[in-house]
Amino acid sequence: MEKPLIQIKEIHAAYQKQAALTNVSLTIRELDFIGIIGPNGGGKTTLVKIILGLLKPSMGRIDYAIDRSAIGYLPQGTQVDGSFPITVREVVASGLEEGLRKQRRDHSGEARRINTALEQVGLNHLQSRSIGQLSGGEFQRTMLARAIISSPRLLVLDEPDTHVDNRFEMELYGLLRELNKQMAILLVSHDIGTISPYIKTIACVNRDLHYHSSNEISEEQLKVYNCPIEIITHGTVPHRVMRQHNH
Repeated sequence: MEKPLIQIKEIHAAYQKQAALTNVSLTIRELDFIGIIGPNGGGKTTLVKIILGLLKPSMGRIDYAIDRSAIGYLPQGTQVDGSFPITVREVVASGLEEGLRKQRRDHSGEARRINTALEQVGLNHLQSRSIGQLSGGEFQRTMLARAIISSPRLLVLDEPDTHVDNRFEMELYGLLRELNKQMAILLVSHDIGTISPYIKTIACVNRDLHYHSSNEISEEQLKVYNCPIEIITHGTVPHRVMRQHNH
């Protein structure tokens, strides 16, 4: 079994006395690929903020075997002013500079790191293009390259397929599968049907957390886990089935 990178132990979190997470525990190990699923408002983003150190739990603890600067992050719905005069290469480089400041490294090999990150996400040919000229998928690739440029031990993505087309969505998950050979990945998604071929395990978050040690999960298991999410099925005509649930 791979060694733990982060151990979350019985944490609680609340906003203005409204419980967001209750007694949540999770271990993230090297080369894990965990899909975080759950309903809107169930606490997925709160859990991500706690892992990133942006929010402190009201109870419980979180133990890091890695420095927080070794966590790459691709937030949900990142927006940048398209008129701002900055190129793809400059956006990617800004991720390296932030990592260097935190880790007190020198700048040797900066160009090599930038080139490697651009190559990993397939953006070498667009590195001089202004971000205002990018498609949604190209912009997400740029932000992903920025997140991985410092070779993180853990990559956290919060619904990275938002505002991108289906073609890029599939390319993205294929790319994440390759990156998972080098780093652990925590992927927040509302679509278990799409991500299940790529992830290794599942964490269902709806205030509490149920860990499922497989990438396949049934409707009955979701019911047991109190995880009312959309289930995607495929027949002659692709269609969606939603289990009835009470709020």
